[in-house]
This record gives sequence, C-alpha cells and structure tokens, in this order.
Amino acid sequence: MDVRNYKFWFVVGSQTLYGQEVLDTVDARGREMADKMTKSGNLPWPLEYKGTVKSNDEILSIVTEANTSPECAGLVVWMHTFSPSKMWINGLVNLQKPYCHFATQYNRTIPNEEIDMDFMNLNQAAHGDREHGFIAARLRNRRKIIAGYWEDEDVQIRLGNWMRSAVGACFSKQVKVMRFGDNMREVAVTEGDKVEAQIKFGWQVNTWPVGELVEYINKVTAQEVDELIKEYAELYVLNTDDIESVRYQAKCEIAIKKMLERENCVAFTNTFEDLHGMEQLPGLATQRLLAQGYGYGAEGDWKTSALTAIMKAMATGLEGGTGFMEDYTYDLTKGNELSLGAHMLEVCPTLAGHKPRIEVHPLGIGGKNPPARLVFEGKPGKAIVATLIDLGGRFRLICQDIECVKPIYQMPNLPVARVMWKPLPDLLTGVEAWILAGGAHHTVLSYALNAEHMEDLAEIWGIEFVHISKDTDIKSLKNELFLKDLAWKLQV
Repeated sequence: MDVRNYKFWFVVGSQTLYGQEVLDTVDARGREMADKMTKSGNLPWPLEYKGTVKSNDEILSIVTEANTSPECAGLVVWMHTFSPSKMWINGLVNLQKPYCHFATQYNRTIPNEEIDMDFMNLNQAAHGDREHGFIAARLRNRRKIIAGYWEDEDVQIRLGNWMRSAVGACFSKQVKVMRFGDNMREVAVTEGDKVEAQIKFGWQVNTWPVGELVEYINKVTAQEVDELIKEYAELYVLNTDDIESVRYQAKCEIAIKKMLERENCVAFTNTFEDLHGMEQLPGLATQRLLAQGYGYGAEGDWKTSALTAIMKAMATGLEGGTGFMEDYTYDLTKGNELSLGAHMLEVCPTLAGHKPRIEVHPLGIGGKNPPARLVFEGKPGKAIVATLIDLGGRFRLICQDIECVKPIYQMPNLPVARVMWKPLPDLLTGVEAWILAGGAHHTVLSYALNAEHMEDLAEIWGIEFVHISKDTDIKSLKNELFLKDLAWKLQV
C-alpha cells in the first residue's frame, strides 16, 4: 500500500444569503489557501480544494464521495462565512473519514479603514466556527480542532501532524497481519480480541502454517540469494565468516516477503516456540523486512505488529526511524537510571546510529542453529514508545516520551541491536506509570513521531489514550485511569 497517493479534501462552509459575488470570493480564497498550504512544504500530503458547500445536499454529496474515495484520507473543513450547522447534520452523521475543523480566517488582521458591514458579512470565521463547533459537539463527532492563521508555519505543521494520524487510521483499515504459528505459550499481553480489532481498526489477522513458509524457503534459488547478499554487502558491515547462516537469512527474507506480497499483508508475527522445519529463527530477515516498512511482533504479538506497520506509514518522509522494541533490563545507577531496550534479534535498522554489522551468534533459546542478525546501537535523541493493549471490551493506546542516549556500556558479549533511554519523567516514575497503565513489554519506538500523533490516532479510532510525559505523577495518573475506566465502561 503506497501511502504517498493519499490526499486531503479542503471543504469550505458558507451559504447563499450574501449573494454570488461573496461566494465567488470565498471560492477563490479556498483555492488559494489549499494551493499555498500544499506548496508550503509543511504538509506531508496535498490539500485539495473540493468546493464551497452551501446546502445539506452539497455537504452530503461531498461526504459520500469522500467515504468511497480510496485516495481521500480525511476532510479539513473551514467556515469562511456563517454556515448554518443544521445543514451539516446529515453529512457529519454519515462521515467515515478523519475530520479536522480548521479554525482560521483569510485575513490576518482587521483592516481599520476598510472594515464595514460588507467586510463583516464576508469574513465570519469567528462566527461560523462556533456554529460548526456546536453541531459537531452535539453529534459527538470525533474531530481535530486546529486554531491559528493559515499561513503560519506552526499552524501548518500542526495540520501536517494530524494528517499523519489520519493517514495512519486510513492505512489501518487495510492492514492484514500474517501470523506464522500462534502466540508464545502462556504470554498474556500478546493475546486479544481479533474480531473487535477488525471492527475497531479494520485489521485482518489470520494464521498461516510454518510448514508453508518452509516450502517457500526451500524454493528460493541461489541466484535470488546471491543478489540479496550483494545488497547486504552495500548496506552493512559483514562481520562473520559464517556465510551460510547469512544466506539462510536471505532465503527467509525472500520467502516471507513473497508470502506477504501474495496475501497483500503489511505485517507478520512468529514465535521461537513454533519453528518446525526451519533452521534458524528469522533475525536478519525480520530486521530487513522492518526496514522496508513491514510491521512485526515477536511471540505472536499481532497488535504490536499491526501498530508498527501503521506508525511506519504515519512517519513516511520523516527522519529518525520507527520499529519494534522491547524493554529488557534497567541500569539503576542513582540519578542516572536508564532502560536498555532490545530483542533477541528483531530490532529495525532504521533506529541505528551507525552502519549495522551482520554477525552470527548462538541464540540460547528456540533450539535452532545460530542465526545471523544486525548488531548496532540506537541513536541519541527524543523519541516515544507506544503500545496497544486489550483491556477486555476496549483498547488502550499508551504512549511514553523518552530520551534516547548513547549506550553507557559497550556490552561486548551482547550481540544484539540495542537502544538505551531515559523514560520521562524519570525511569522509576515512568516504570511505575507504565505498569499502572498496563503497558506491554512490546512497544513501537519512534524517533519520527510524537505523542500528539498518537493521541490524534487514538481520537480517530475512538479508543482510550494514556500519555506518560515529563509532567506525569503517579497520584494524578491513578485518578486519570480511575475516571477513564468509569467513562469507557459507560461507553461500551
């Protein structure tokens, strides 16, 4: 799925009360604004002017078209003049795409000499926004509200950030997850209601036998492997003499990708407890597929797999990297407490702070041959970790702000990709908050996205959102979770 083909529709609200000359002006301004904002470079997807709507029928027609358009990722609406909100009811009731109320106006300032009643009749955003805001609140529409002058960079960046969340929600509706085998035995957090996930997010989560993957692996030709090994040599440092293990990972990468493409899947899972017929657990193969934009979840974790693919789609065009992650162990040095994130093998190389090395080492789990994997340290910088949990009857998206650091130890006997970070507000409070909220041990780490992206995504999905930040304290979080528990139980 190529998210670069998405666009957003800019719809302007007005009415016929003020005559055709005013409507012509509104139309010209709507076109100008959409064009300039698109060309600003601050919007990751185009904003296309779709017209000025003046009646129930026109609004419903655009909404119906948007709902069925595969390229439309959402509506951005602006009330240039006063658009009576009853005419919006049928459209907003039927709207199925993400929706942003853009509270702006064409002119930055009030023209002291020129302002008269004609100017007031034409420039009524302050009037029209409140009418439109009321009906959306009355209908309990989930929407993003952005207020500010349309030519300001910070306002355009906020709109662009929301676009990423909207694209994530649209991409989500097409997500198919290929599970090789089932979940790791006795692990609770990787379970969940797949039917509810399909209803809420659109995900299709199904299982394919590991034996079928083995058949695909066995059919990979030497020529296909040779071509991929050349690519490995260009991108990574080959730090092993065990070329056969590297070649086997290349076969796994090719085979998994063929199966994913055959079924139009954008994410996959596996577990080291179900590798029947395979020589190695896919390590380098999984890392490579993550770097190409696929989602992954270890131990059968289909929720994290799907979320990884969605967050990668949201981060299209941004620097920094996004990938599957897991908290492993802590350094509890007083005053400099840090978390070490890693996994057995499957950390995405987009998180790397240097050129990764291909190495082969025993795994110590799974009972298979030593697998090839990419080894590297993550880069320093601000990031987030996010996880999606099933609380039985509802989903909760948890996001924590973190500050990644250069690992403070060399760890020469730990041949895995790893990232070290300080969870905000500090490690101890952050850990308590994460556990209190029910956060999983699997996450998606992203240098590219921030908490607002995730909050907007949760808003569009209509699920609970918890943000752990520099301002979090445990007492307040307990109260927040208690009230959210009551509120969401009433909703479901």
